[in-house]
Amino acid sequence: MARDGAVYVCQSCGSVQGKWAGQCPACNAWNTMVEESQSRPPGALAPAKSSRGQRGLAFETLAAETPAPPRILTGVAEFDRVCGGGVVPGSALLVGGDPGVGKSTLLMQVLGQAALRGARCAYISGEEAVEQVRARAHRMGLAHAPVQLAAETSLRVILDGLKRDAFDLVVIDSIQTMWSDAHEAAPGSVTQVRAAAGELVRMAKKRGVAVILVGHVTKEGAIAGPRVIEHMVDAVLTFEGERGYPFRILRGVKNRFGATDEIGVFEMADAGLIEVVNPSALFLNTSGERAAGAAVFAGIEGSRPVLVEIQALVAPSAYGTPRRAVVGWDSGRLAMVLAVLEARCGLGFGDRDVYLNVAGGLRVTEPAADLAAAAALASSALEVALPQDCVVFGEISLSGDIRQVSRMDGRIKEAAKLGFGQALAPAEADAGGGLQINGVARLADAIRRIGDGDWKGRV
Repeated sequence: MARDGAVYVCQSCGSVQGKWAGQCPACNAWNTMVEESQSRPPGALAPAKSSRGQRGLAFETLAAETPAPPRILTGVAEFDRVCGGGVVPGSALLVGGDPGVGKSTLLMQVLGQAALRGARCAYISGEEAVEQVRARAHRMGLAHAPVQLAAETSLRVILDGLKRDAFDLVVIDSIQTMWSDAHEAAPGSVTQVRAAAGELVRMAKKRGVAVILVGHVTKEGAIAGPRVIEHMVDAVLTFEGERGYPFRILRGVKNRFGATDEIGVFEMADAGLIEVVNPSALFLNTSGERAAGAAVFAGIEGSRPVLVEIQALVAPSAYGTPRRAVVGWDSGRLAMVLAVLEARCGLGFGDRDVYLNVAGGLRVTEPAADLAAAAALASSALEVALPQDCVVFGEISLSGDIRQVSRMDGRIKEAAKLGFGQALAPAEADAGGGLQINGVARLADAIRRIGDGDWKGRV
């Protein structure tokens, strides 16, 4: 049993237990229970103060008019897009990403551009010295941006400084390094991270300061610390990037003031991050003829259409068990598409290795990529290349039917804008922008067209 006033808190999921255990009963993680002091039992409320002379809980109706929240335009268009049109004053944002992906570079660029536009900005680092942060700003050409710098980890000192000076935008890098003297736990523990995030969010709401918290990620790719932090903040953004590729993707996972699943695309350069206005040109290979096993998928990322090349390789297996390797797509989805191709189209993959890759390192999650993956697999298996000016999209059902997907007109218009002349799409797709539509109702019809080279559609 824990001593008086102490509990055991799981450092993985944040669950609180009255006694120590080798395995957390909530998340089944081993050796994560740490003893922490607590002045009140878990879930107990502080003694209520006298409410004499105060009004009780006031309710309002849904009919009341609520004006749209104001926005702070940072000057970094891709960042503003993911935030929903700018940063809302008094909001709290959580930015996570792998070590070295460029979170500090991105936020310094955001603060620098916002400060040059007149916003009062502060950058508080708990991991780097002021000299290191200043050197990064000089390298990015932001030496003259009026950004206030500080290196501090004490939560009390930080809150006192933010209350003393008025700011519009504040970056805390990172939330795992902050510690409060009101708790005995070590910095980075669940108790400290939860307490620091709670105090900073409360200060942001009370004083109208937009606070951006930088969060570390675990080996599994999730933001470290209890999930309660993600519930506290108004927006959760993830900064992604594959090693070996110069581009980075800022993805909105949660946003109370804008659309989710929005993305912003950047390219890492020597002087910082460069915004990519047309991501489709970044993910497409426009040199030469398209090889067998490649199909261009017209996808939707947030509010923007993005064209990306899906590559497949079907080769004879050298071992008894064929390999199935996929990068950038769901492996379960690949297994389903292979099963439909075998059962409904007569293409056998039982004795062949199958490799599928989304070019450029982009990760595709929407079901509309089913038909593009199937077309790439069939193209590789039949050794027939798809036309150079053809895009593919559509969802595949287990019966082999091609189902329509959302925003087909936007996908077609983006393909026409980039010079594509035809599309292999569901039969319900409407022709637009002079694009030839090769509508198919069943997957077997699409595979037949690929094998026979029959691309006579409607315009």
